[in-house]
Amino acid sequence: MLPAMQTIHELPTPALLVDLNVLERNLRRMKERTDGLGVTLRPHLKTHKCVEIGKAQQALGSRGVTVSTLYEARVFAAHGFDDITWAFPLAPARAPDVAELGREVHLGVVLDDPAALEALEAADAEVRAWIKVDCGYGRAGLDPASDALLELARRIDGSPAIELAGLLSHSGHAYHARSPYNARRIGEQERSVMAGAAERLRAEGVEVPGVSTGSTPTMAYVERLDGVTEVRPGNYALYDYTQVALGACTPADCAATVLATVVSSSPARGRSIVDAGALALSLDRGPAHARPSFGRIYEDYGHGTLRHNARLISLSQEHGIVDRDLPVGERVRILPNHSCLAIACFDAFYVVDGTSVLDIWKIWRSR
Repeated sequence: MLPAMQTIHELPTPALLVDLNVLERNLRRMKERTDGLGVTLRPHLKTHKCVEIGKAQQALGSRGVTVSTLYEARVFAAHGFDDITWAFPLAPARAPDVAELGREVHLGVVLDDPAALEALEAADAEVRAWIKVDCGYGRAGLDPASDALLELARRIDGSPAIELAGLLSHSGHAYHARSPYNARRIGEQERSVMAGAAERLRAEGVEVPGVSTGSTPTMAYVERLDGVTEVRPGNYALYDYTQVALGACTPADCAATVLATVVSSSPARGRSIVDAGALALSLDRGPAHARPSFGRIYEDYGHGTLRHNARLISLSQEHGIVDRDLPVGERVRILPNHSCLAIACFDAFYVVDGTSVLDIWKIWRSR
C-alpha cells in the first residue's frame, strides 16, 4: 500500500527508486530492437525480480521469461507467467522440485551434464532441457566442438519425457569489453559459435529447435542474429553505471537509482557520509576499465547528468563514503554500478515520475 506521501523528499533513506517513464522507454526500445533483428525476446527477470515489470514486458509482446532461481520461477508462475526458463545449471537434487513446477507451467531448465538429465528422468519430470554451451565466457557449459555436447544432445533427444529445447549460452565476457567494437565482436562470436554448434548437431541427425543467446551489452551492438531464435537480456530494463561505462546506454537511460541522505560531512577531510552502504549498493566496483568507485552521484537526474567531482569511494555495511564534503541533510540520487545486485538489497521499488511517488512494487528477492 502506498503510504501517505507524495514526493521522494518524504521517503526514508536509503530508498530504491524506479523512474516509470525511463523504464517504459527501455522496455519498448529493446522489444523494437529484437523485432528488428528477427528474434524472440525472453527477458531475464533476475535484474528487477518484480512482477509489475515482468507484466509490462509481457504486455509489449515478450513470449516467455527467464529467471535465475527456482524461487523466482515459482513466484512468477504463481502470478500467471506460464513460459519460464530457469537459466542456471541444474543441480540434480533439485530435479523433484523441477518436476513439480513443470506440471504447472511450460518450464525450461539448463544442464551441461548427464547427471542432471538422469535426475530429471528419475523424478518423472516433463520439462524442456536447454544444453548450456560455452560461447567463450569460460564460466559453465560444454565446448561447442566437443563429443560431450553431441552425446548429451542425443541422450536428451532420445528421452521419453524430456524435450530438447535447444542450445543456450551467456556472453558474460561482454561485460569486460573496453569498446563498442569489442562488445560487437563478442556478440558476433556468440552468434557464430551457437549457430555453428546447432548446425553441427543437426548434421548428426539431432533436431535443435532453439538457439538462445544474448546479454544487454551485446544487444546494444550486435548487427545480426541469424541462426539465433531468442535472446535473454535482463539489465536493459533498468541499466546501471556499468552499462554506461560500456556505452550500452547513457545516464539518462538508467531507471533505477538509490536515494540517500548525507549524514556526516568533514571539510577538513574532504569527505562526507551517506546512508547507503554495501547493503544498498553491493560491493561491485564496476567495470575494470572505468575509474574505480562504488557508484556515481547524479548532478541532475532529470537531465541525465552525473557529478564529476563526487564519487562513492568506500562502503561499509550502512555507510557510504563520498570523496567530497557535501552538506549534511542533502539528498542524492546514486547510480549503482550493478543494478541487479543493488536491487537485491531492497524489498521494494518506489515508482516515481519526476519527484512524485506513484506506487510501491515488491521485489521478490528471497531464495
